[in-house]
Amino acid sequence: MSSRLPDLTASNEYVVRQRRELAELFGFETRNKYEVLAGPERIALAAEKGRGFGAALGRQFLGHFRTFELAMLSPTGELLLEAVHPFRWFFKELHVRSQDGRDLGHLQQRFGIVKRKFEVLGERGDIGSVSSPIWTPWTFKIERLGTEVARIEKKWSGLLKEAFTDADTFRVVFAQGALTTDERAVVLMAAIFVDLNYFEKKA
Repeated sequence: MSSRLPDLTASNEYVVRQRRELAELFGFETRNKYEVLAGPERIALAAEKGRGFGAALGRQFLGHFRTFELAMLSPTGELLLEAVHPFRWFFKELHVRSQDGRDLGHLQQRFGIVKRKFEVLGERGDIGSVSSPIWTPWTFKIERLGTEVARIEKKWSGLLKEAFTDADTFRVVFAQGALTTDERAVVLMAAIFVDLNYFEKKA
């Protein structure tokens, strides 16, 4: 287990909330930033790396196809996790590692006609398969051997916020005792992966 990660088994419910950017009201996509909450307590912040002109151009014109990196920090600024999204036209991926460079797992998008599908893979094998049918497009169940181990739910943010910004809120619920802290960390990154690939206009 990563020594700097908070104990993610202490609670079975977390919120991953995107921080609103004023520039999005004018159609300009900015660096994606998120906060992770356990109840009222903010336990982490996540943000896309890359502040330069080239990174800004990539966000505007390549969207979620581009290569980018994410960093998850503690409230005091310590690095907790990093994630790398390689360039992909199809079947996007996100590779998650601890602050000391150890691989924790990765997310792999799969082909689906009427479902959004991807795999959540941990250091020791499958964490679970994710499926979101078109009739429940805001709910992503993570199942291992037919048993739900976690669920990611996009929460309705209100008409004006939904219409004019990409700022989204996700509820992440874990089955009691089903996953380790490292595996839960990968699932929290999966909530960001879901947002970037399915709900961001340009990512």
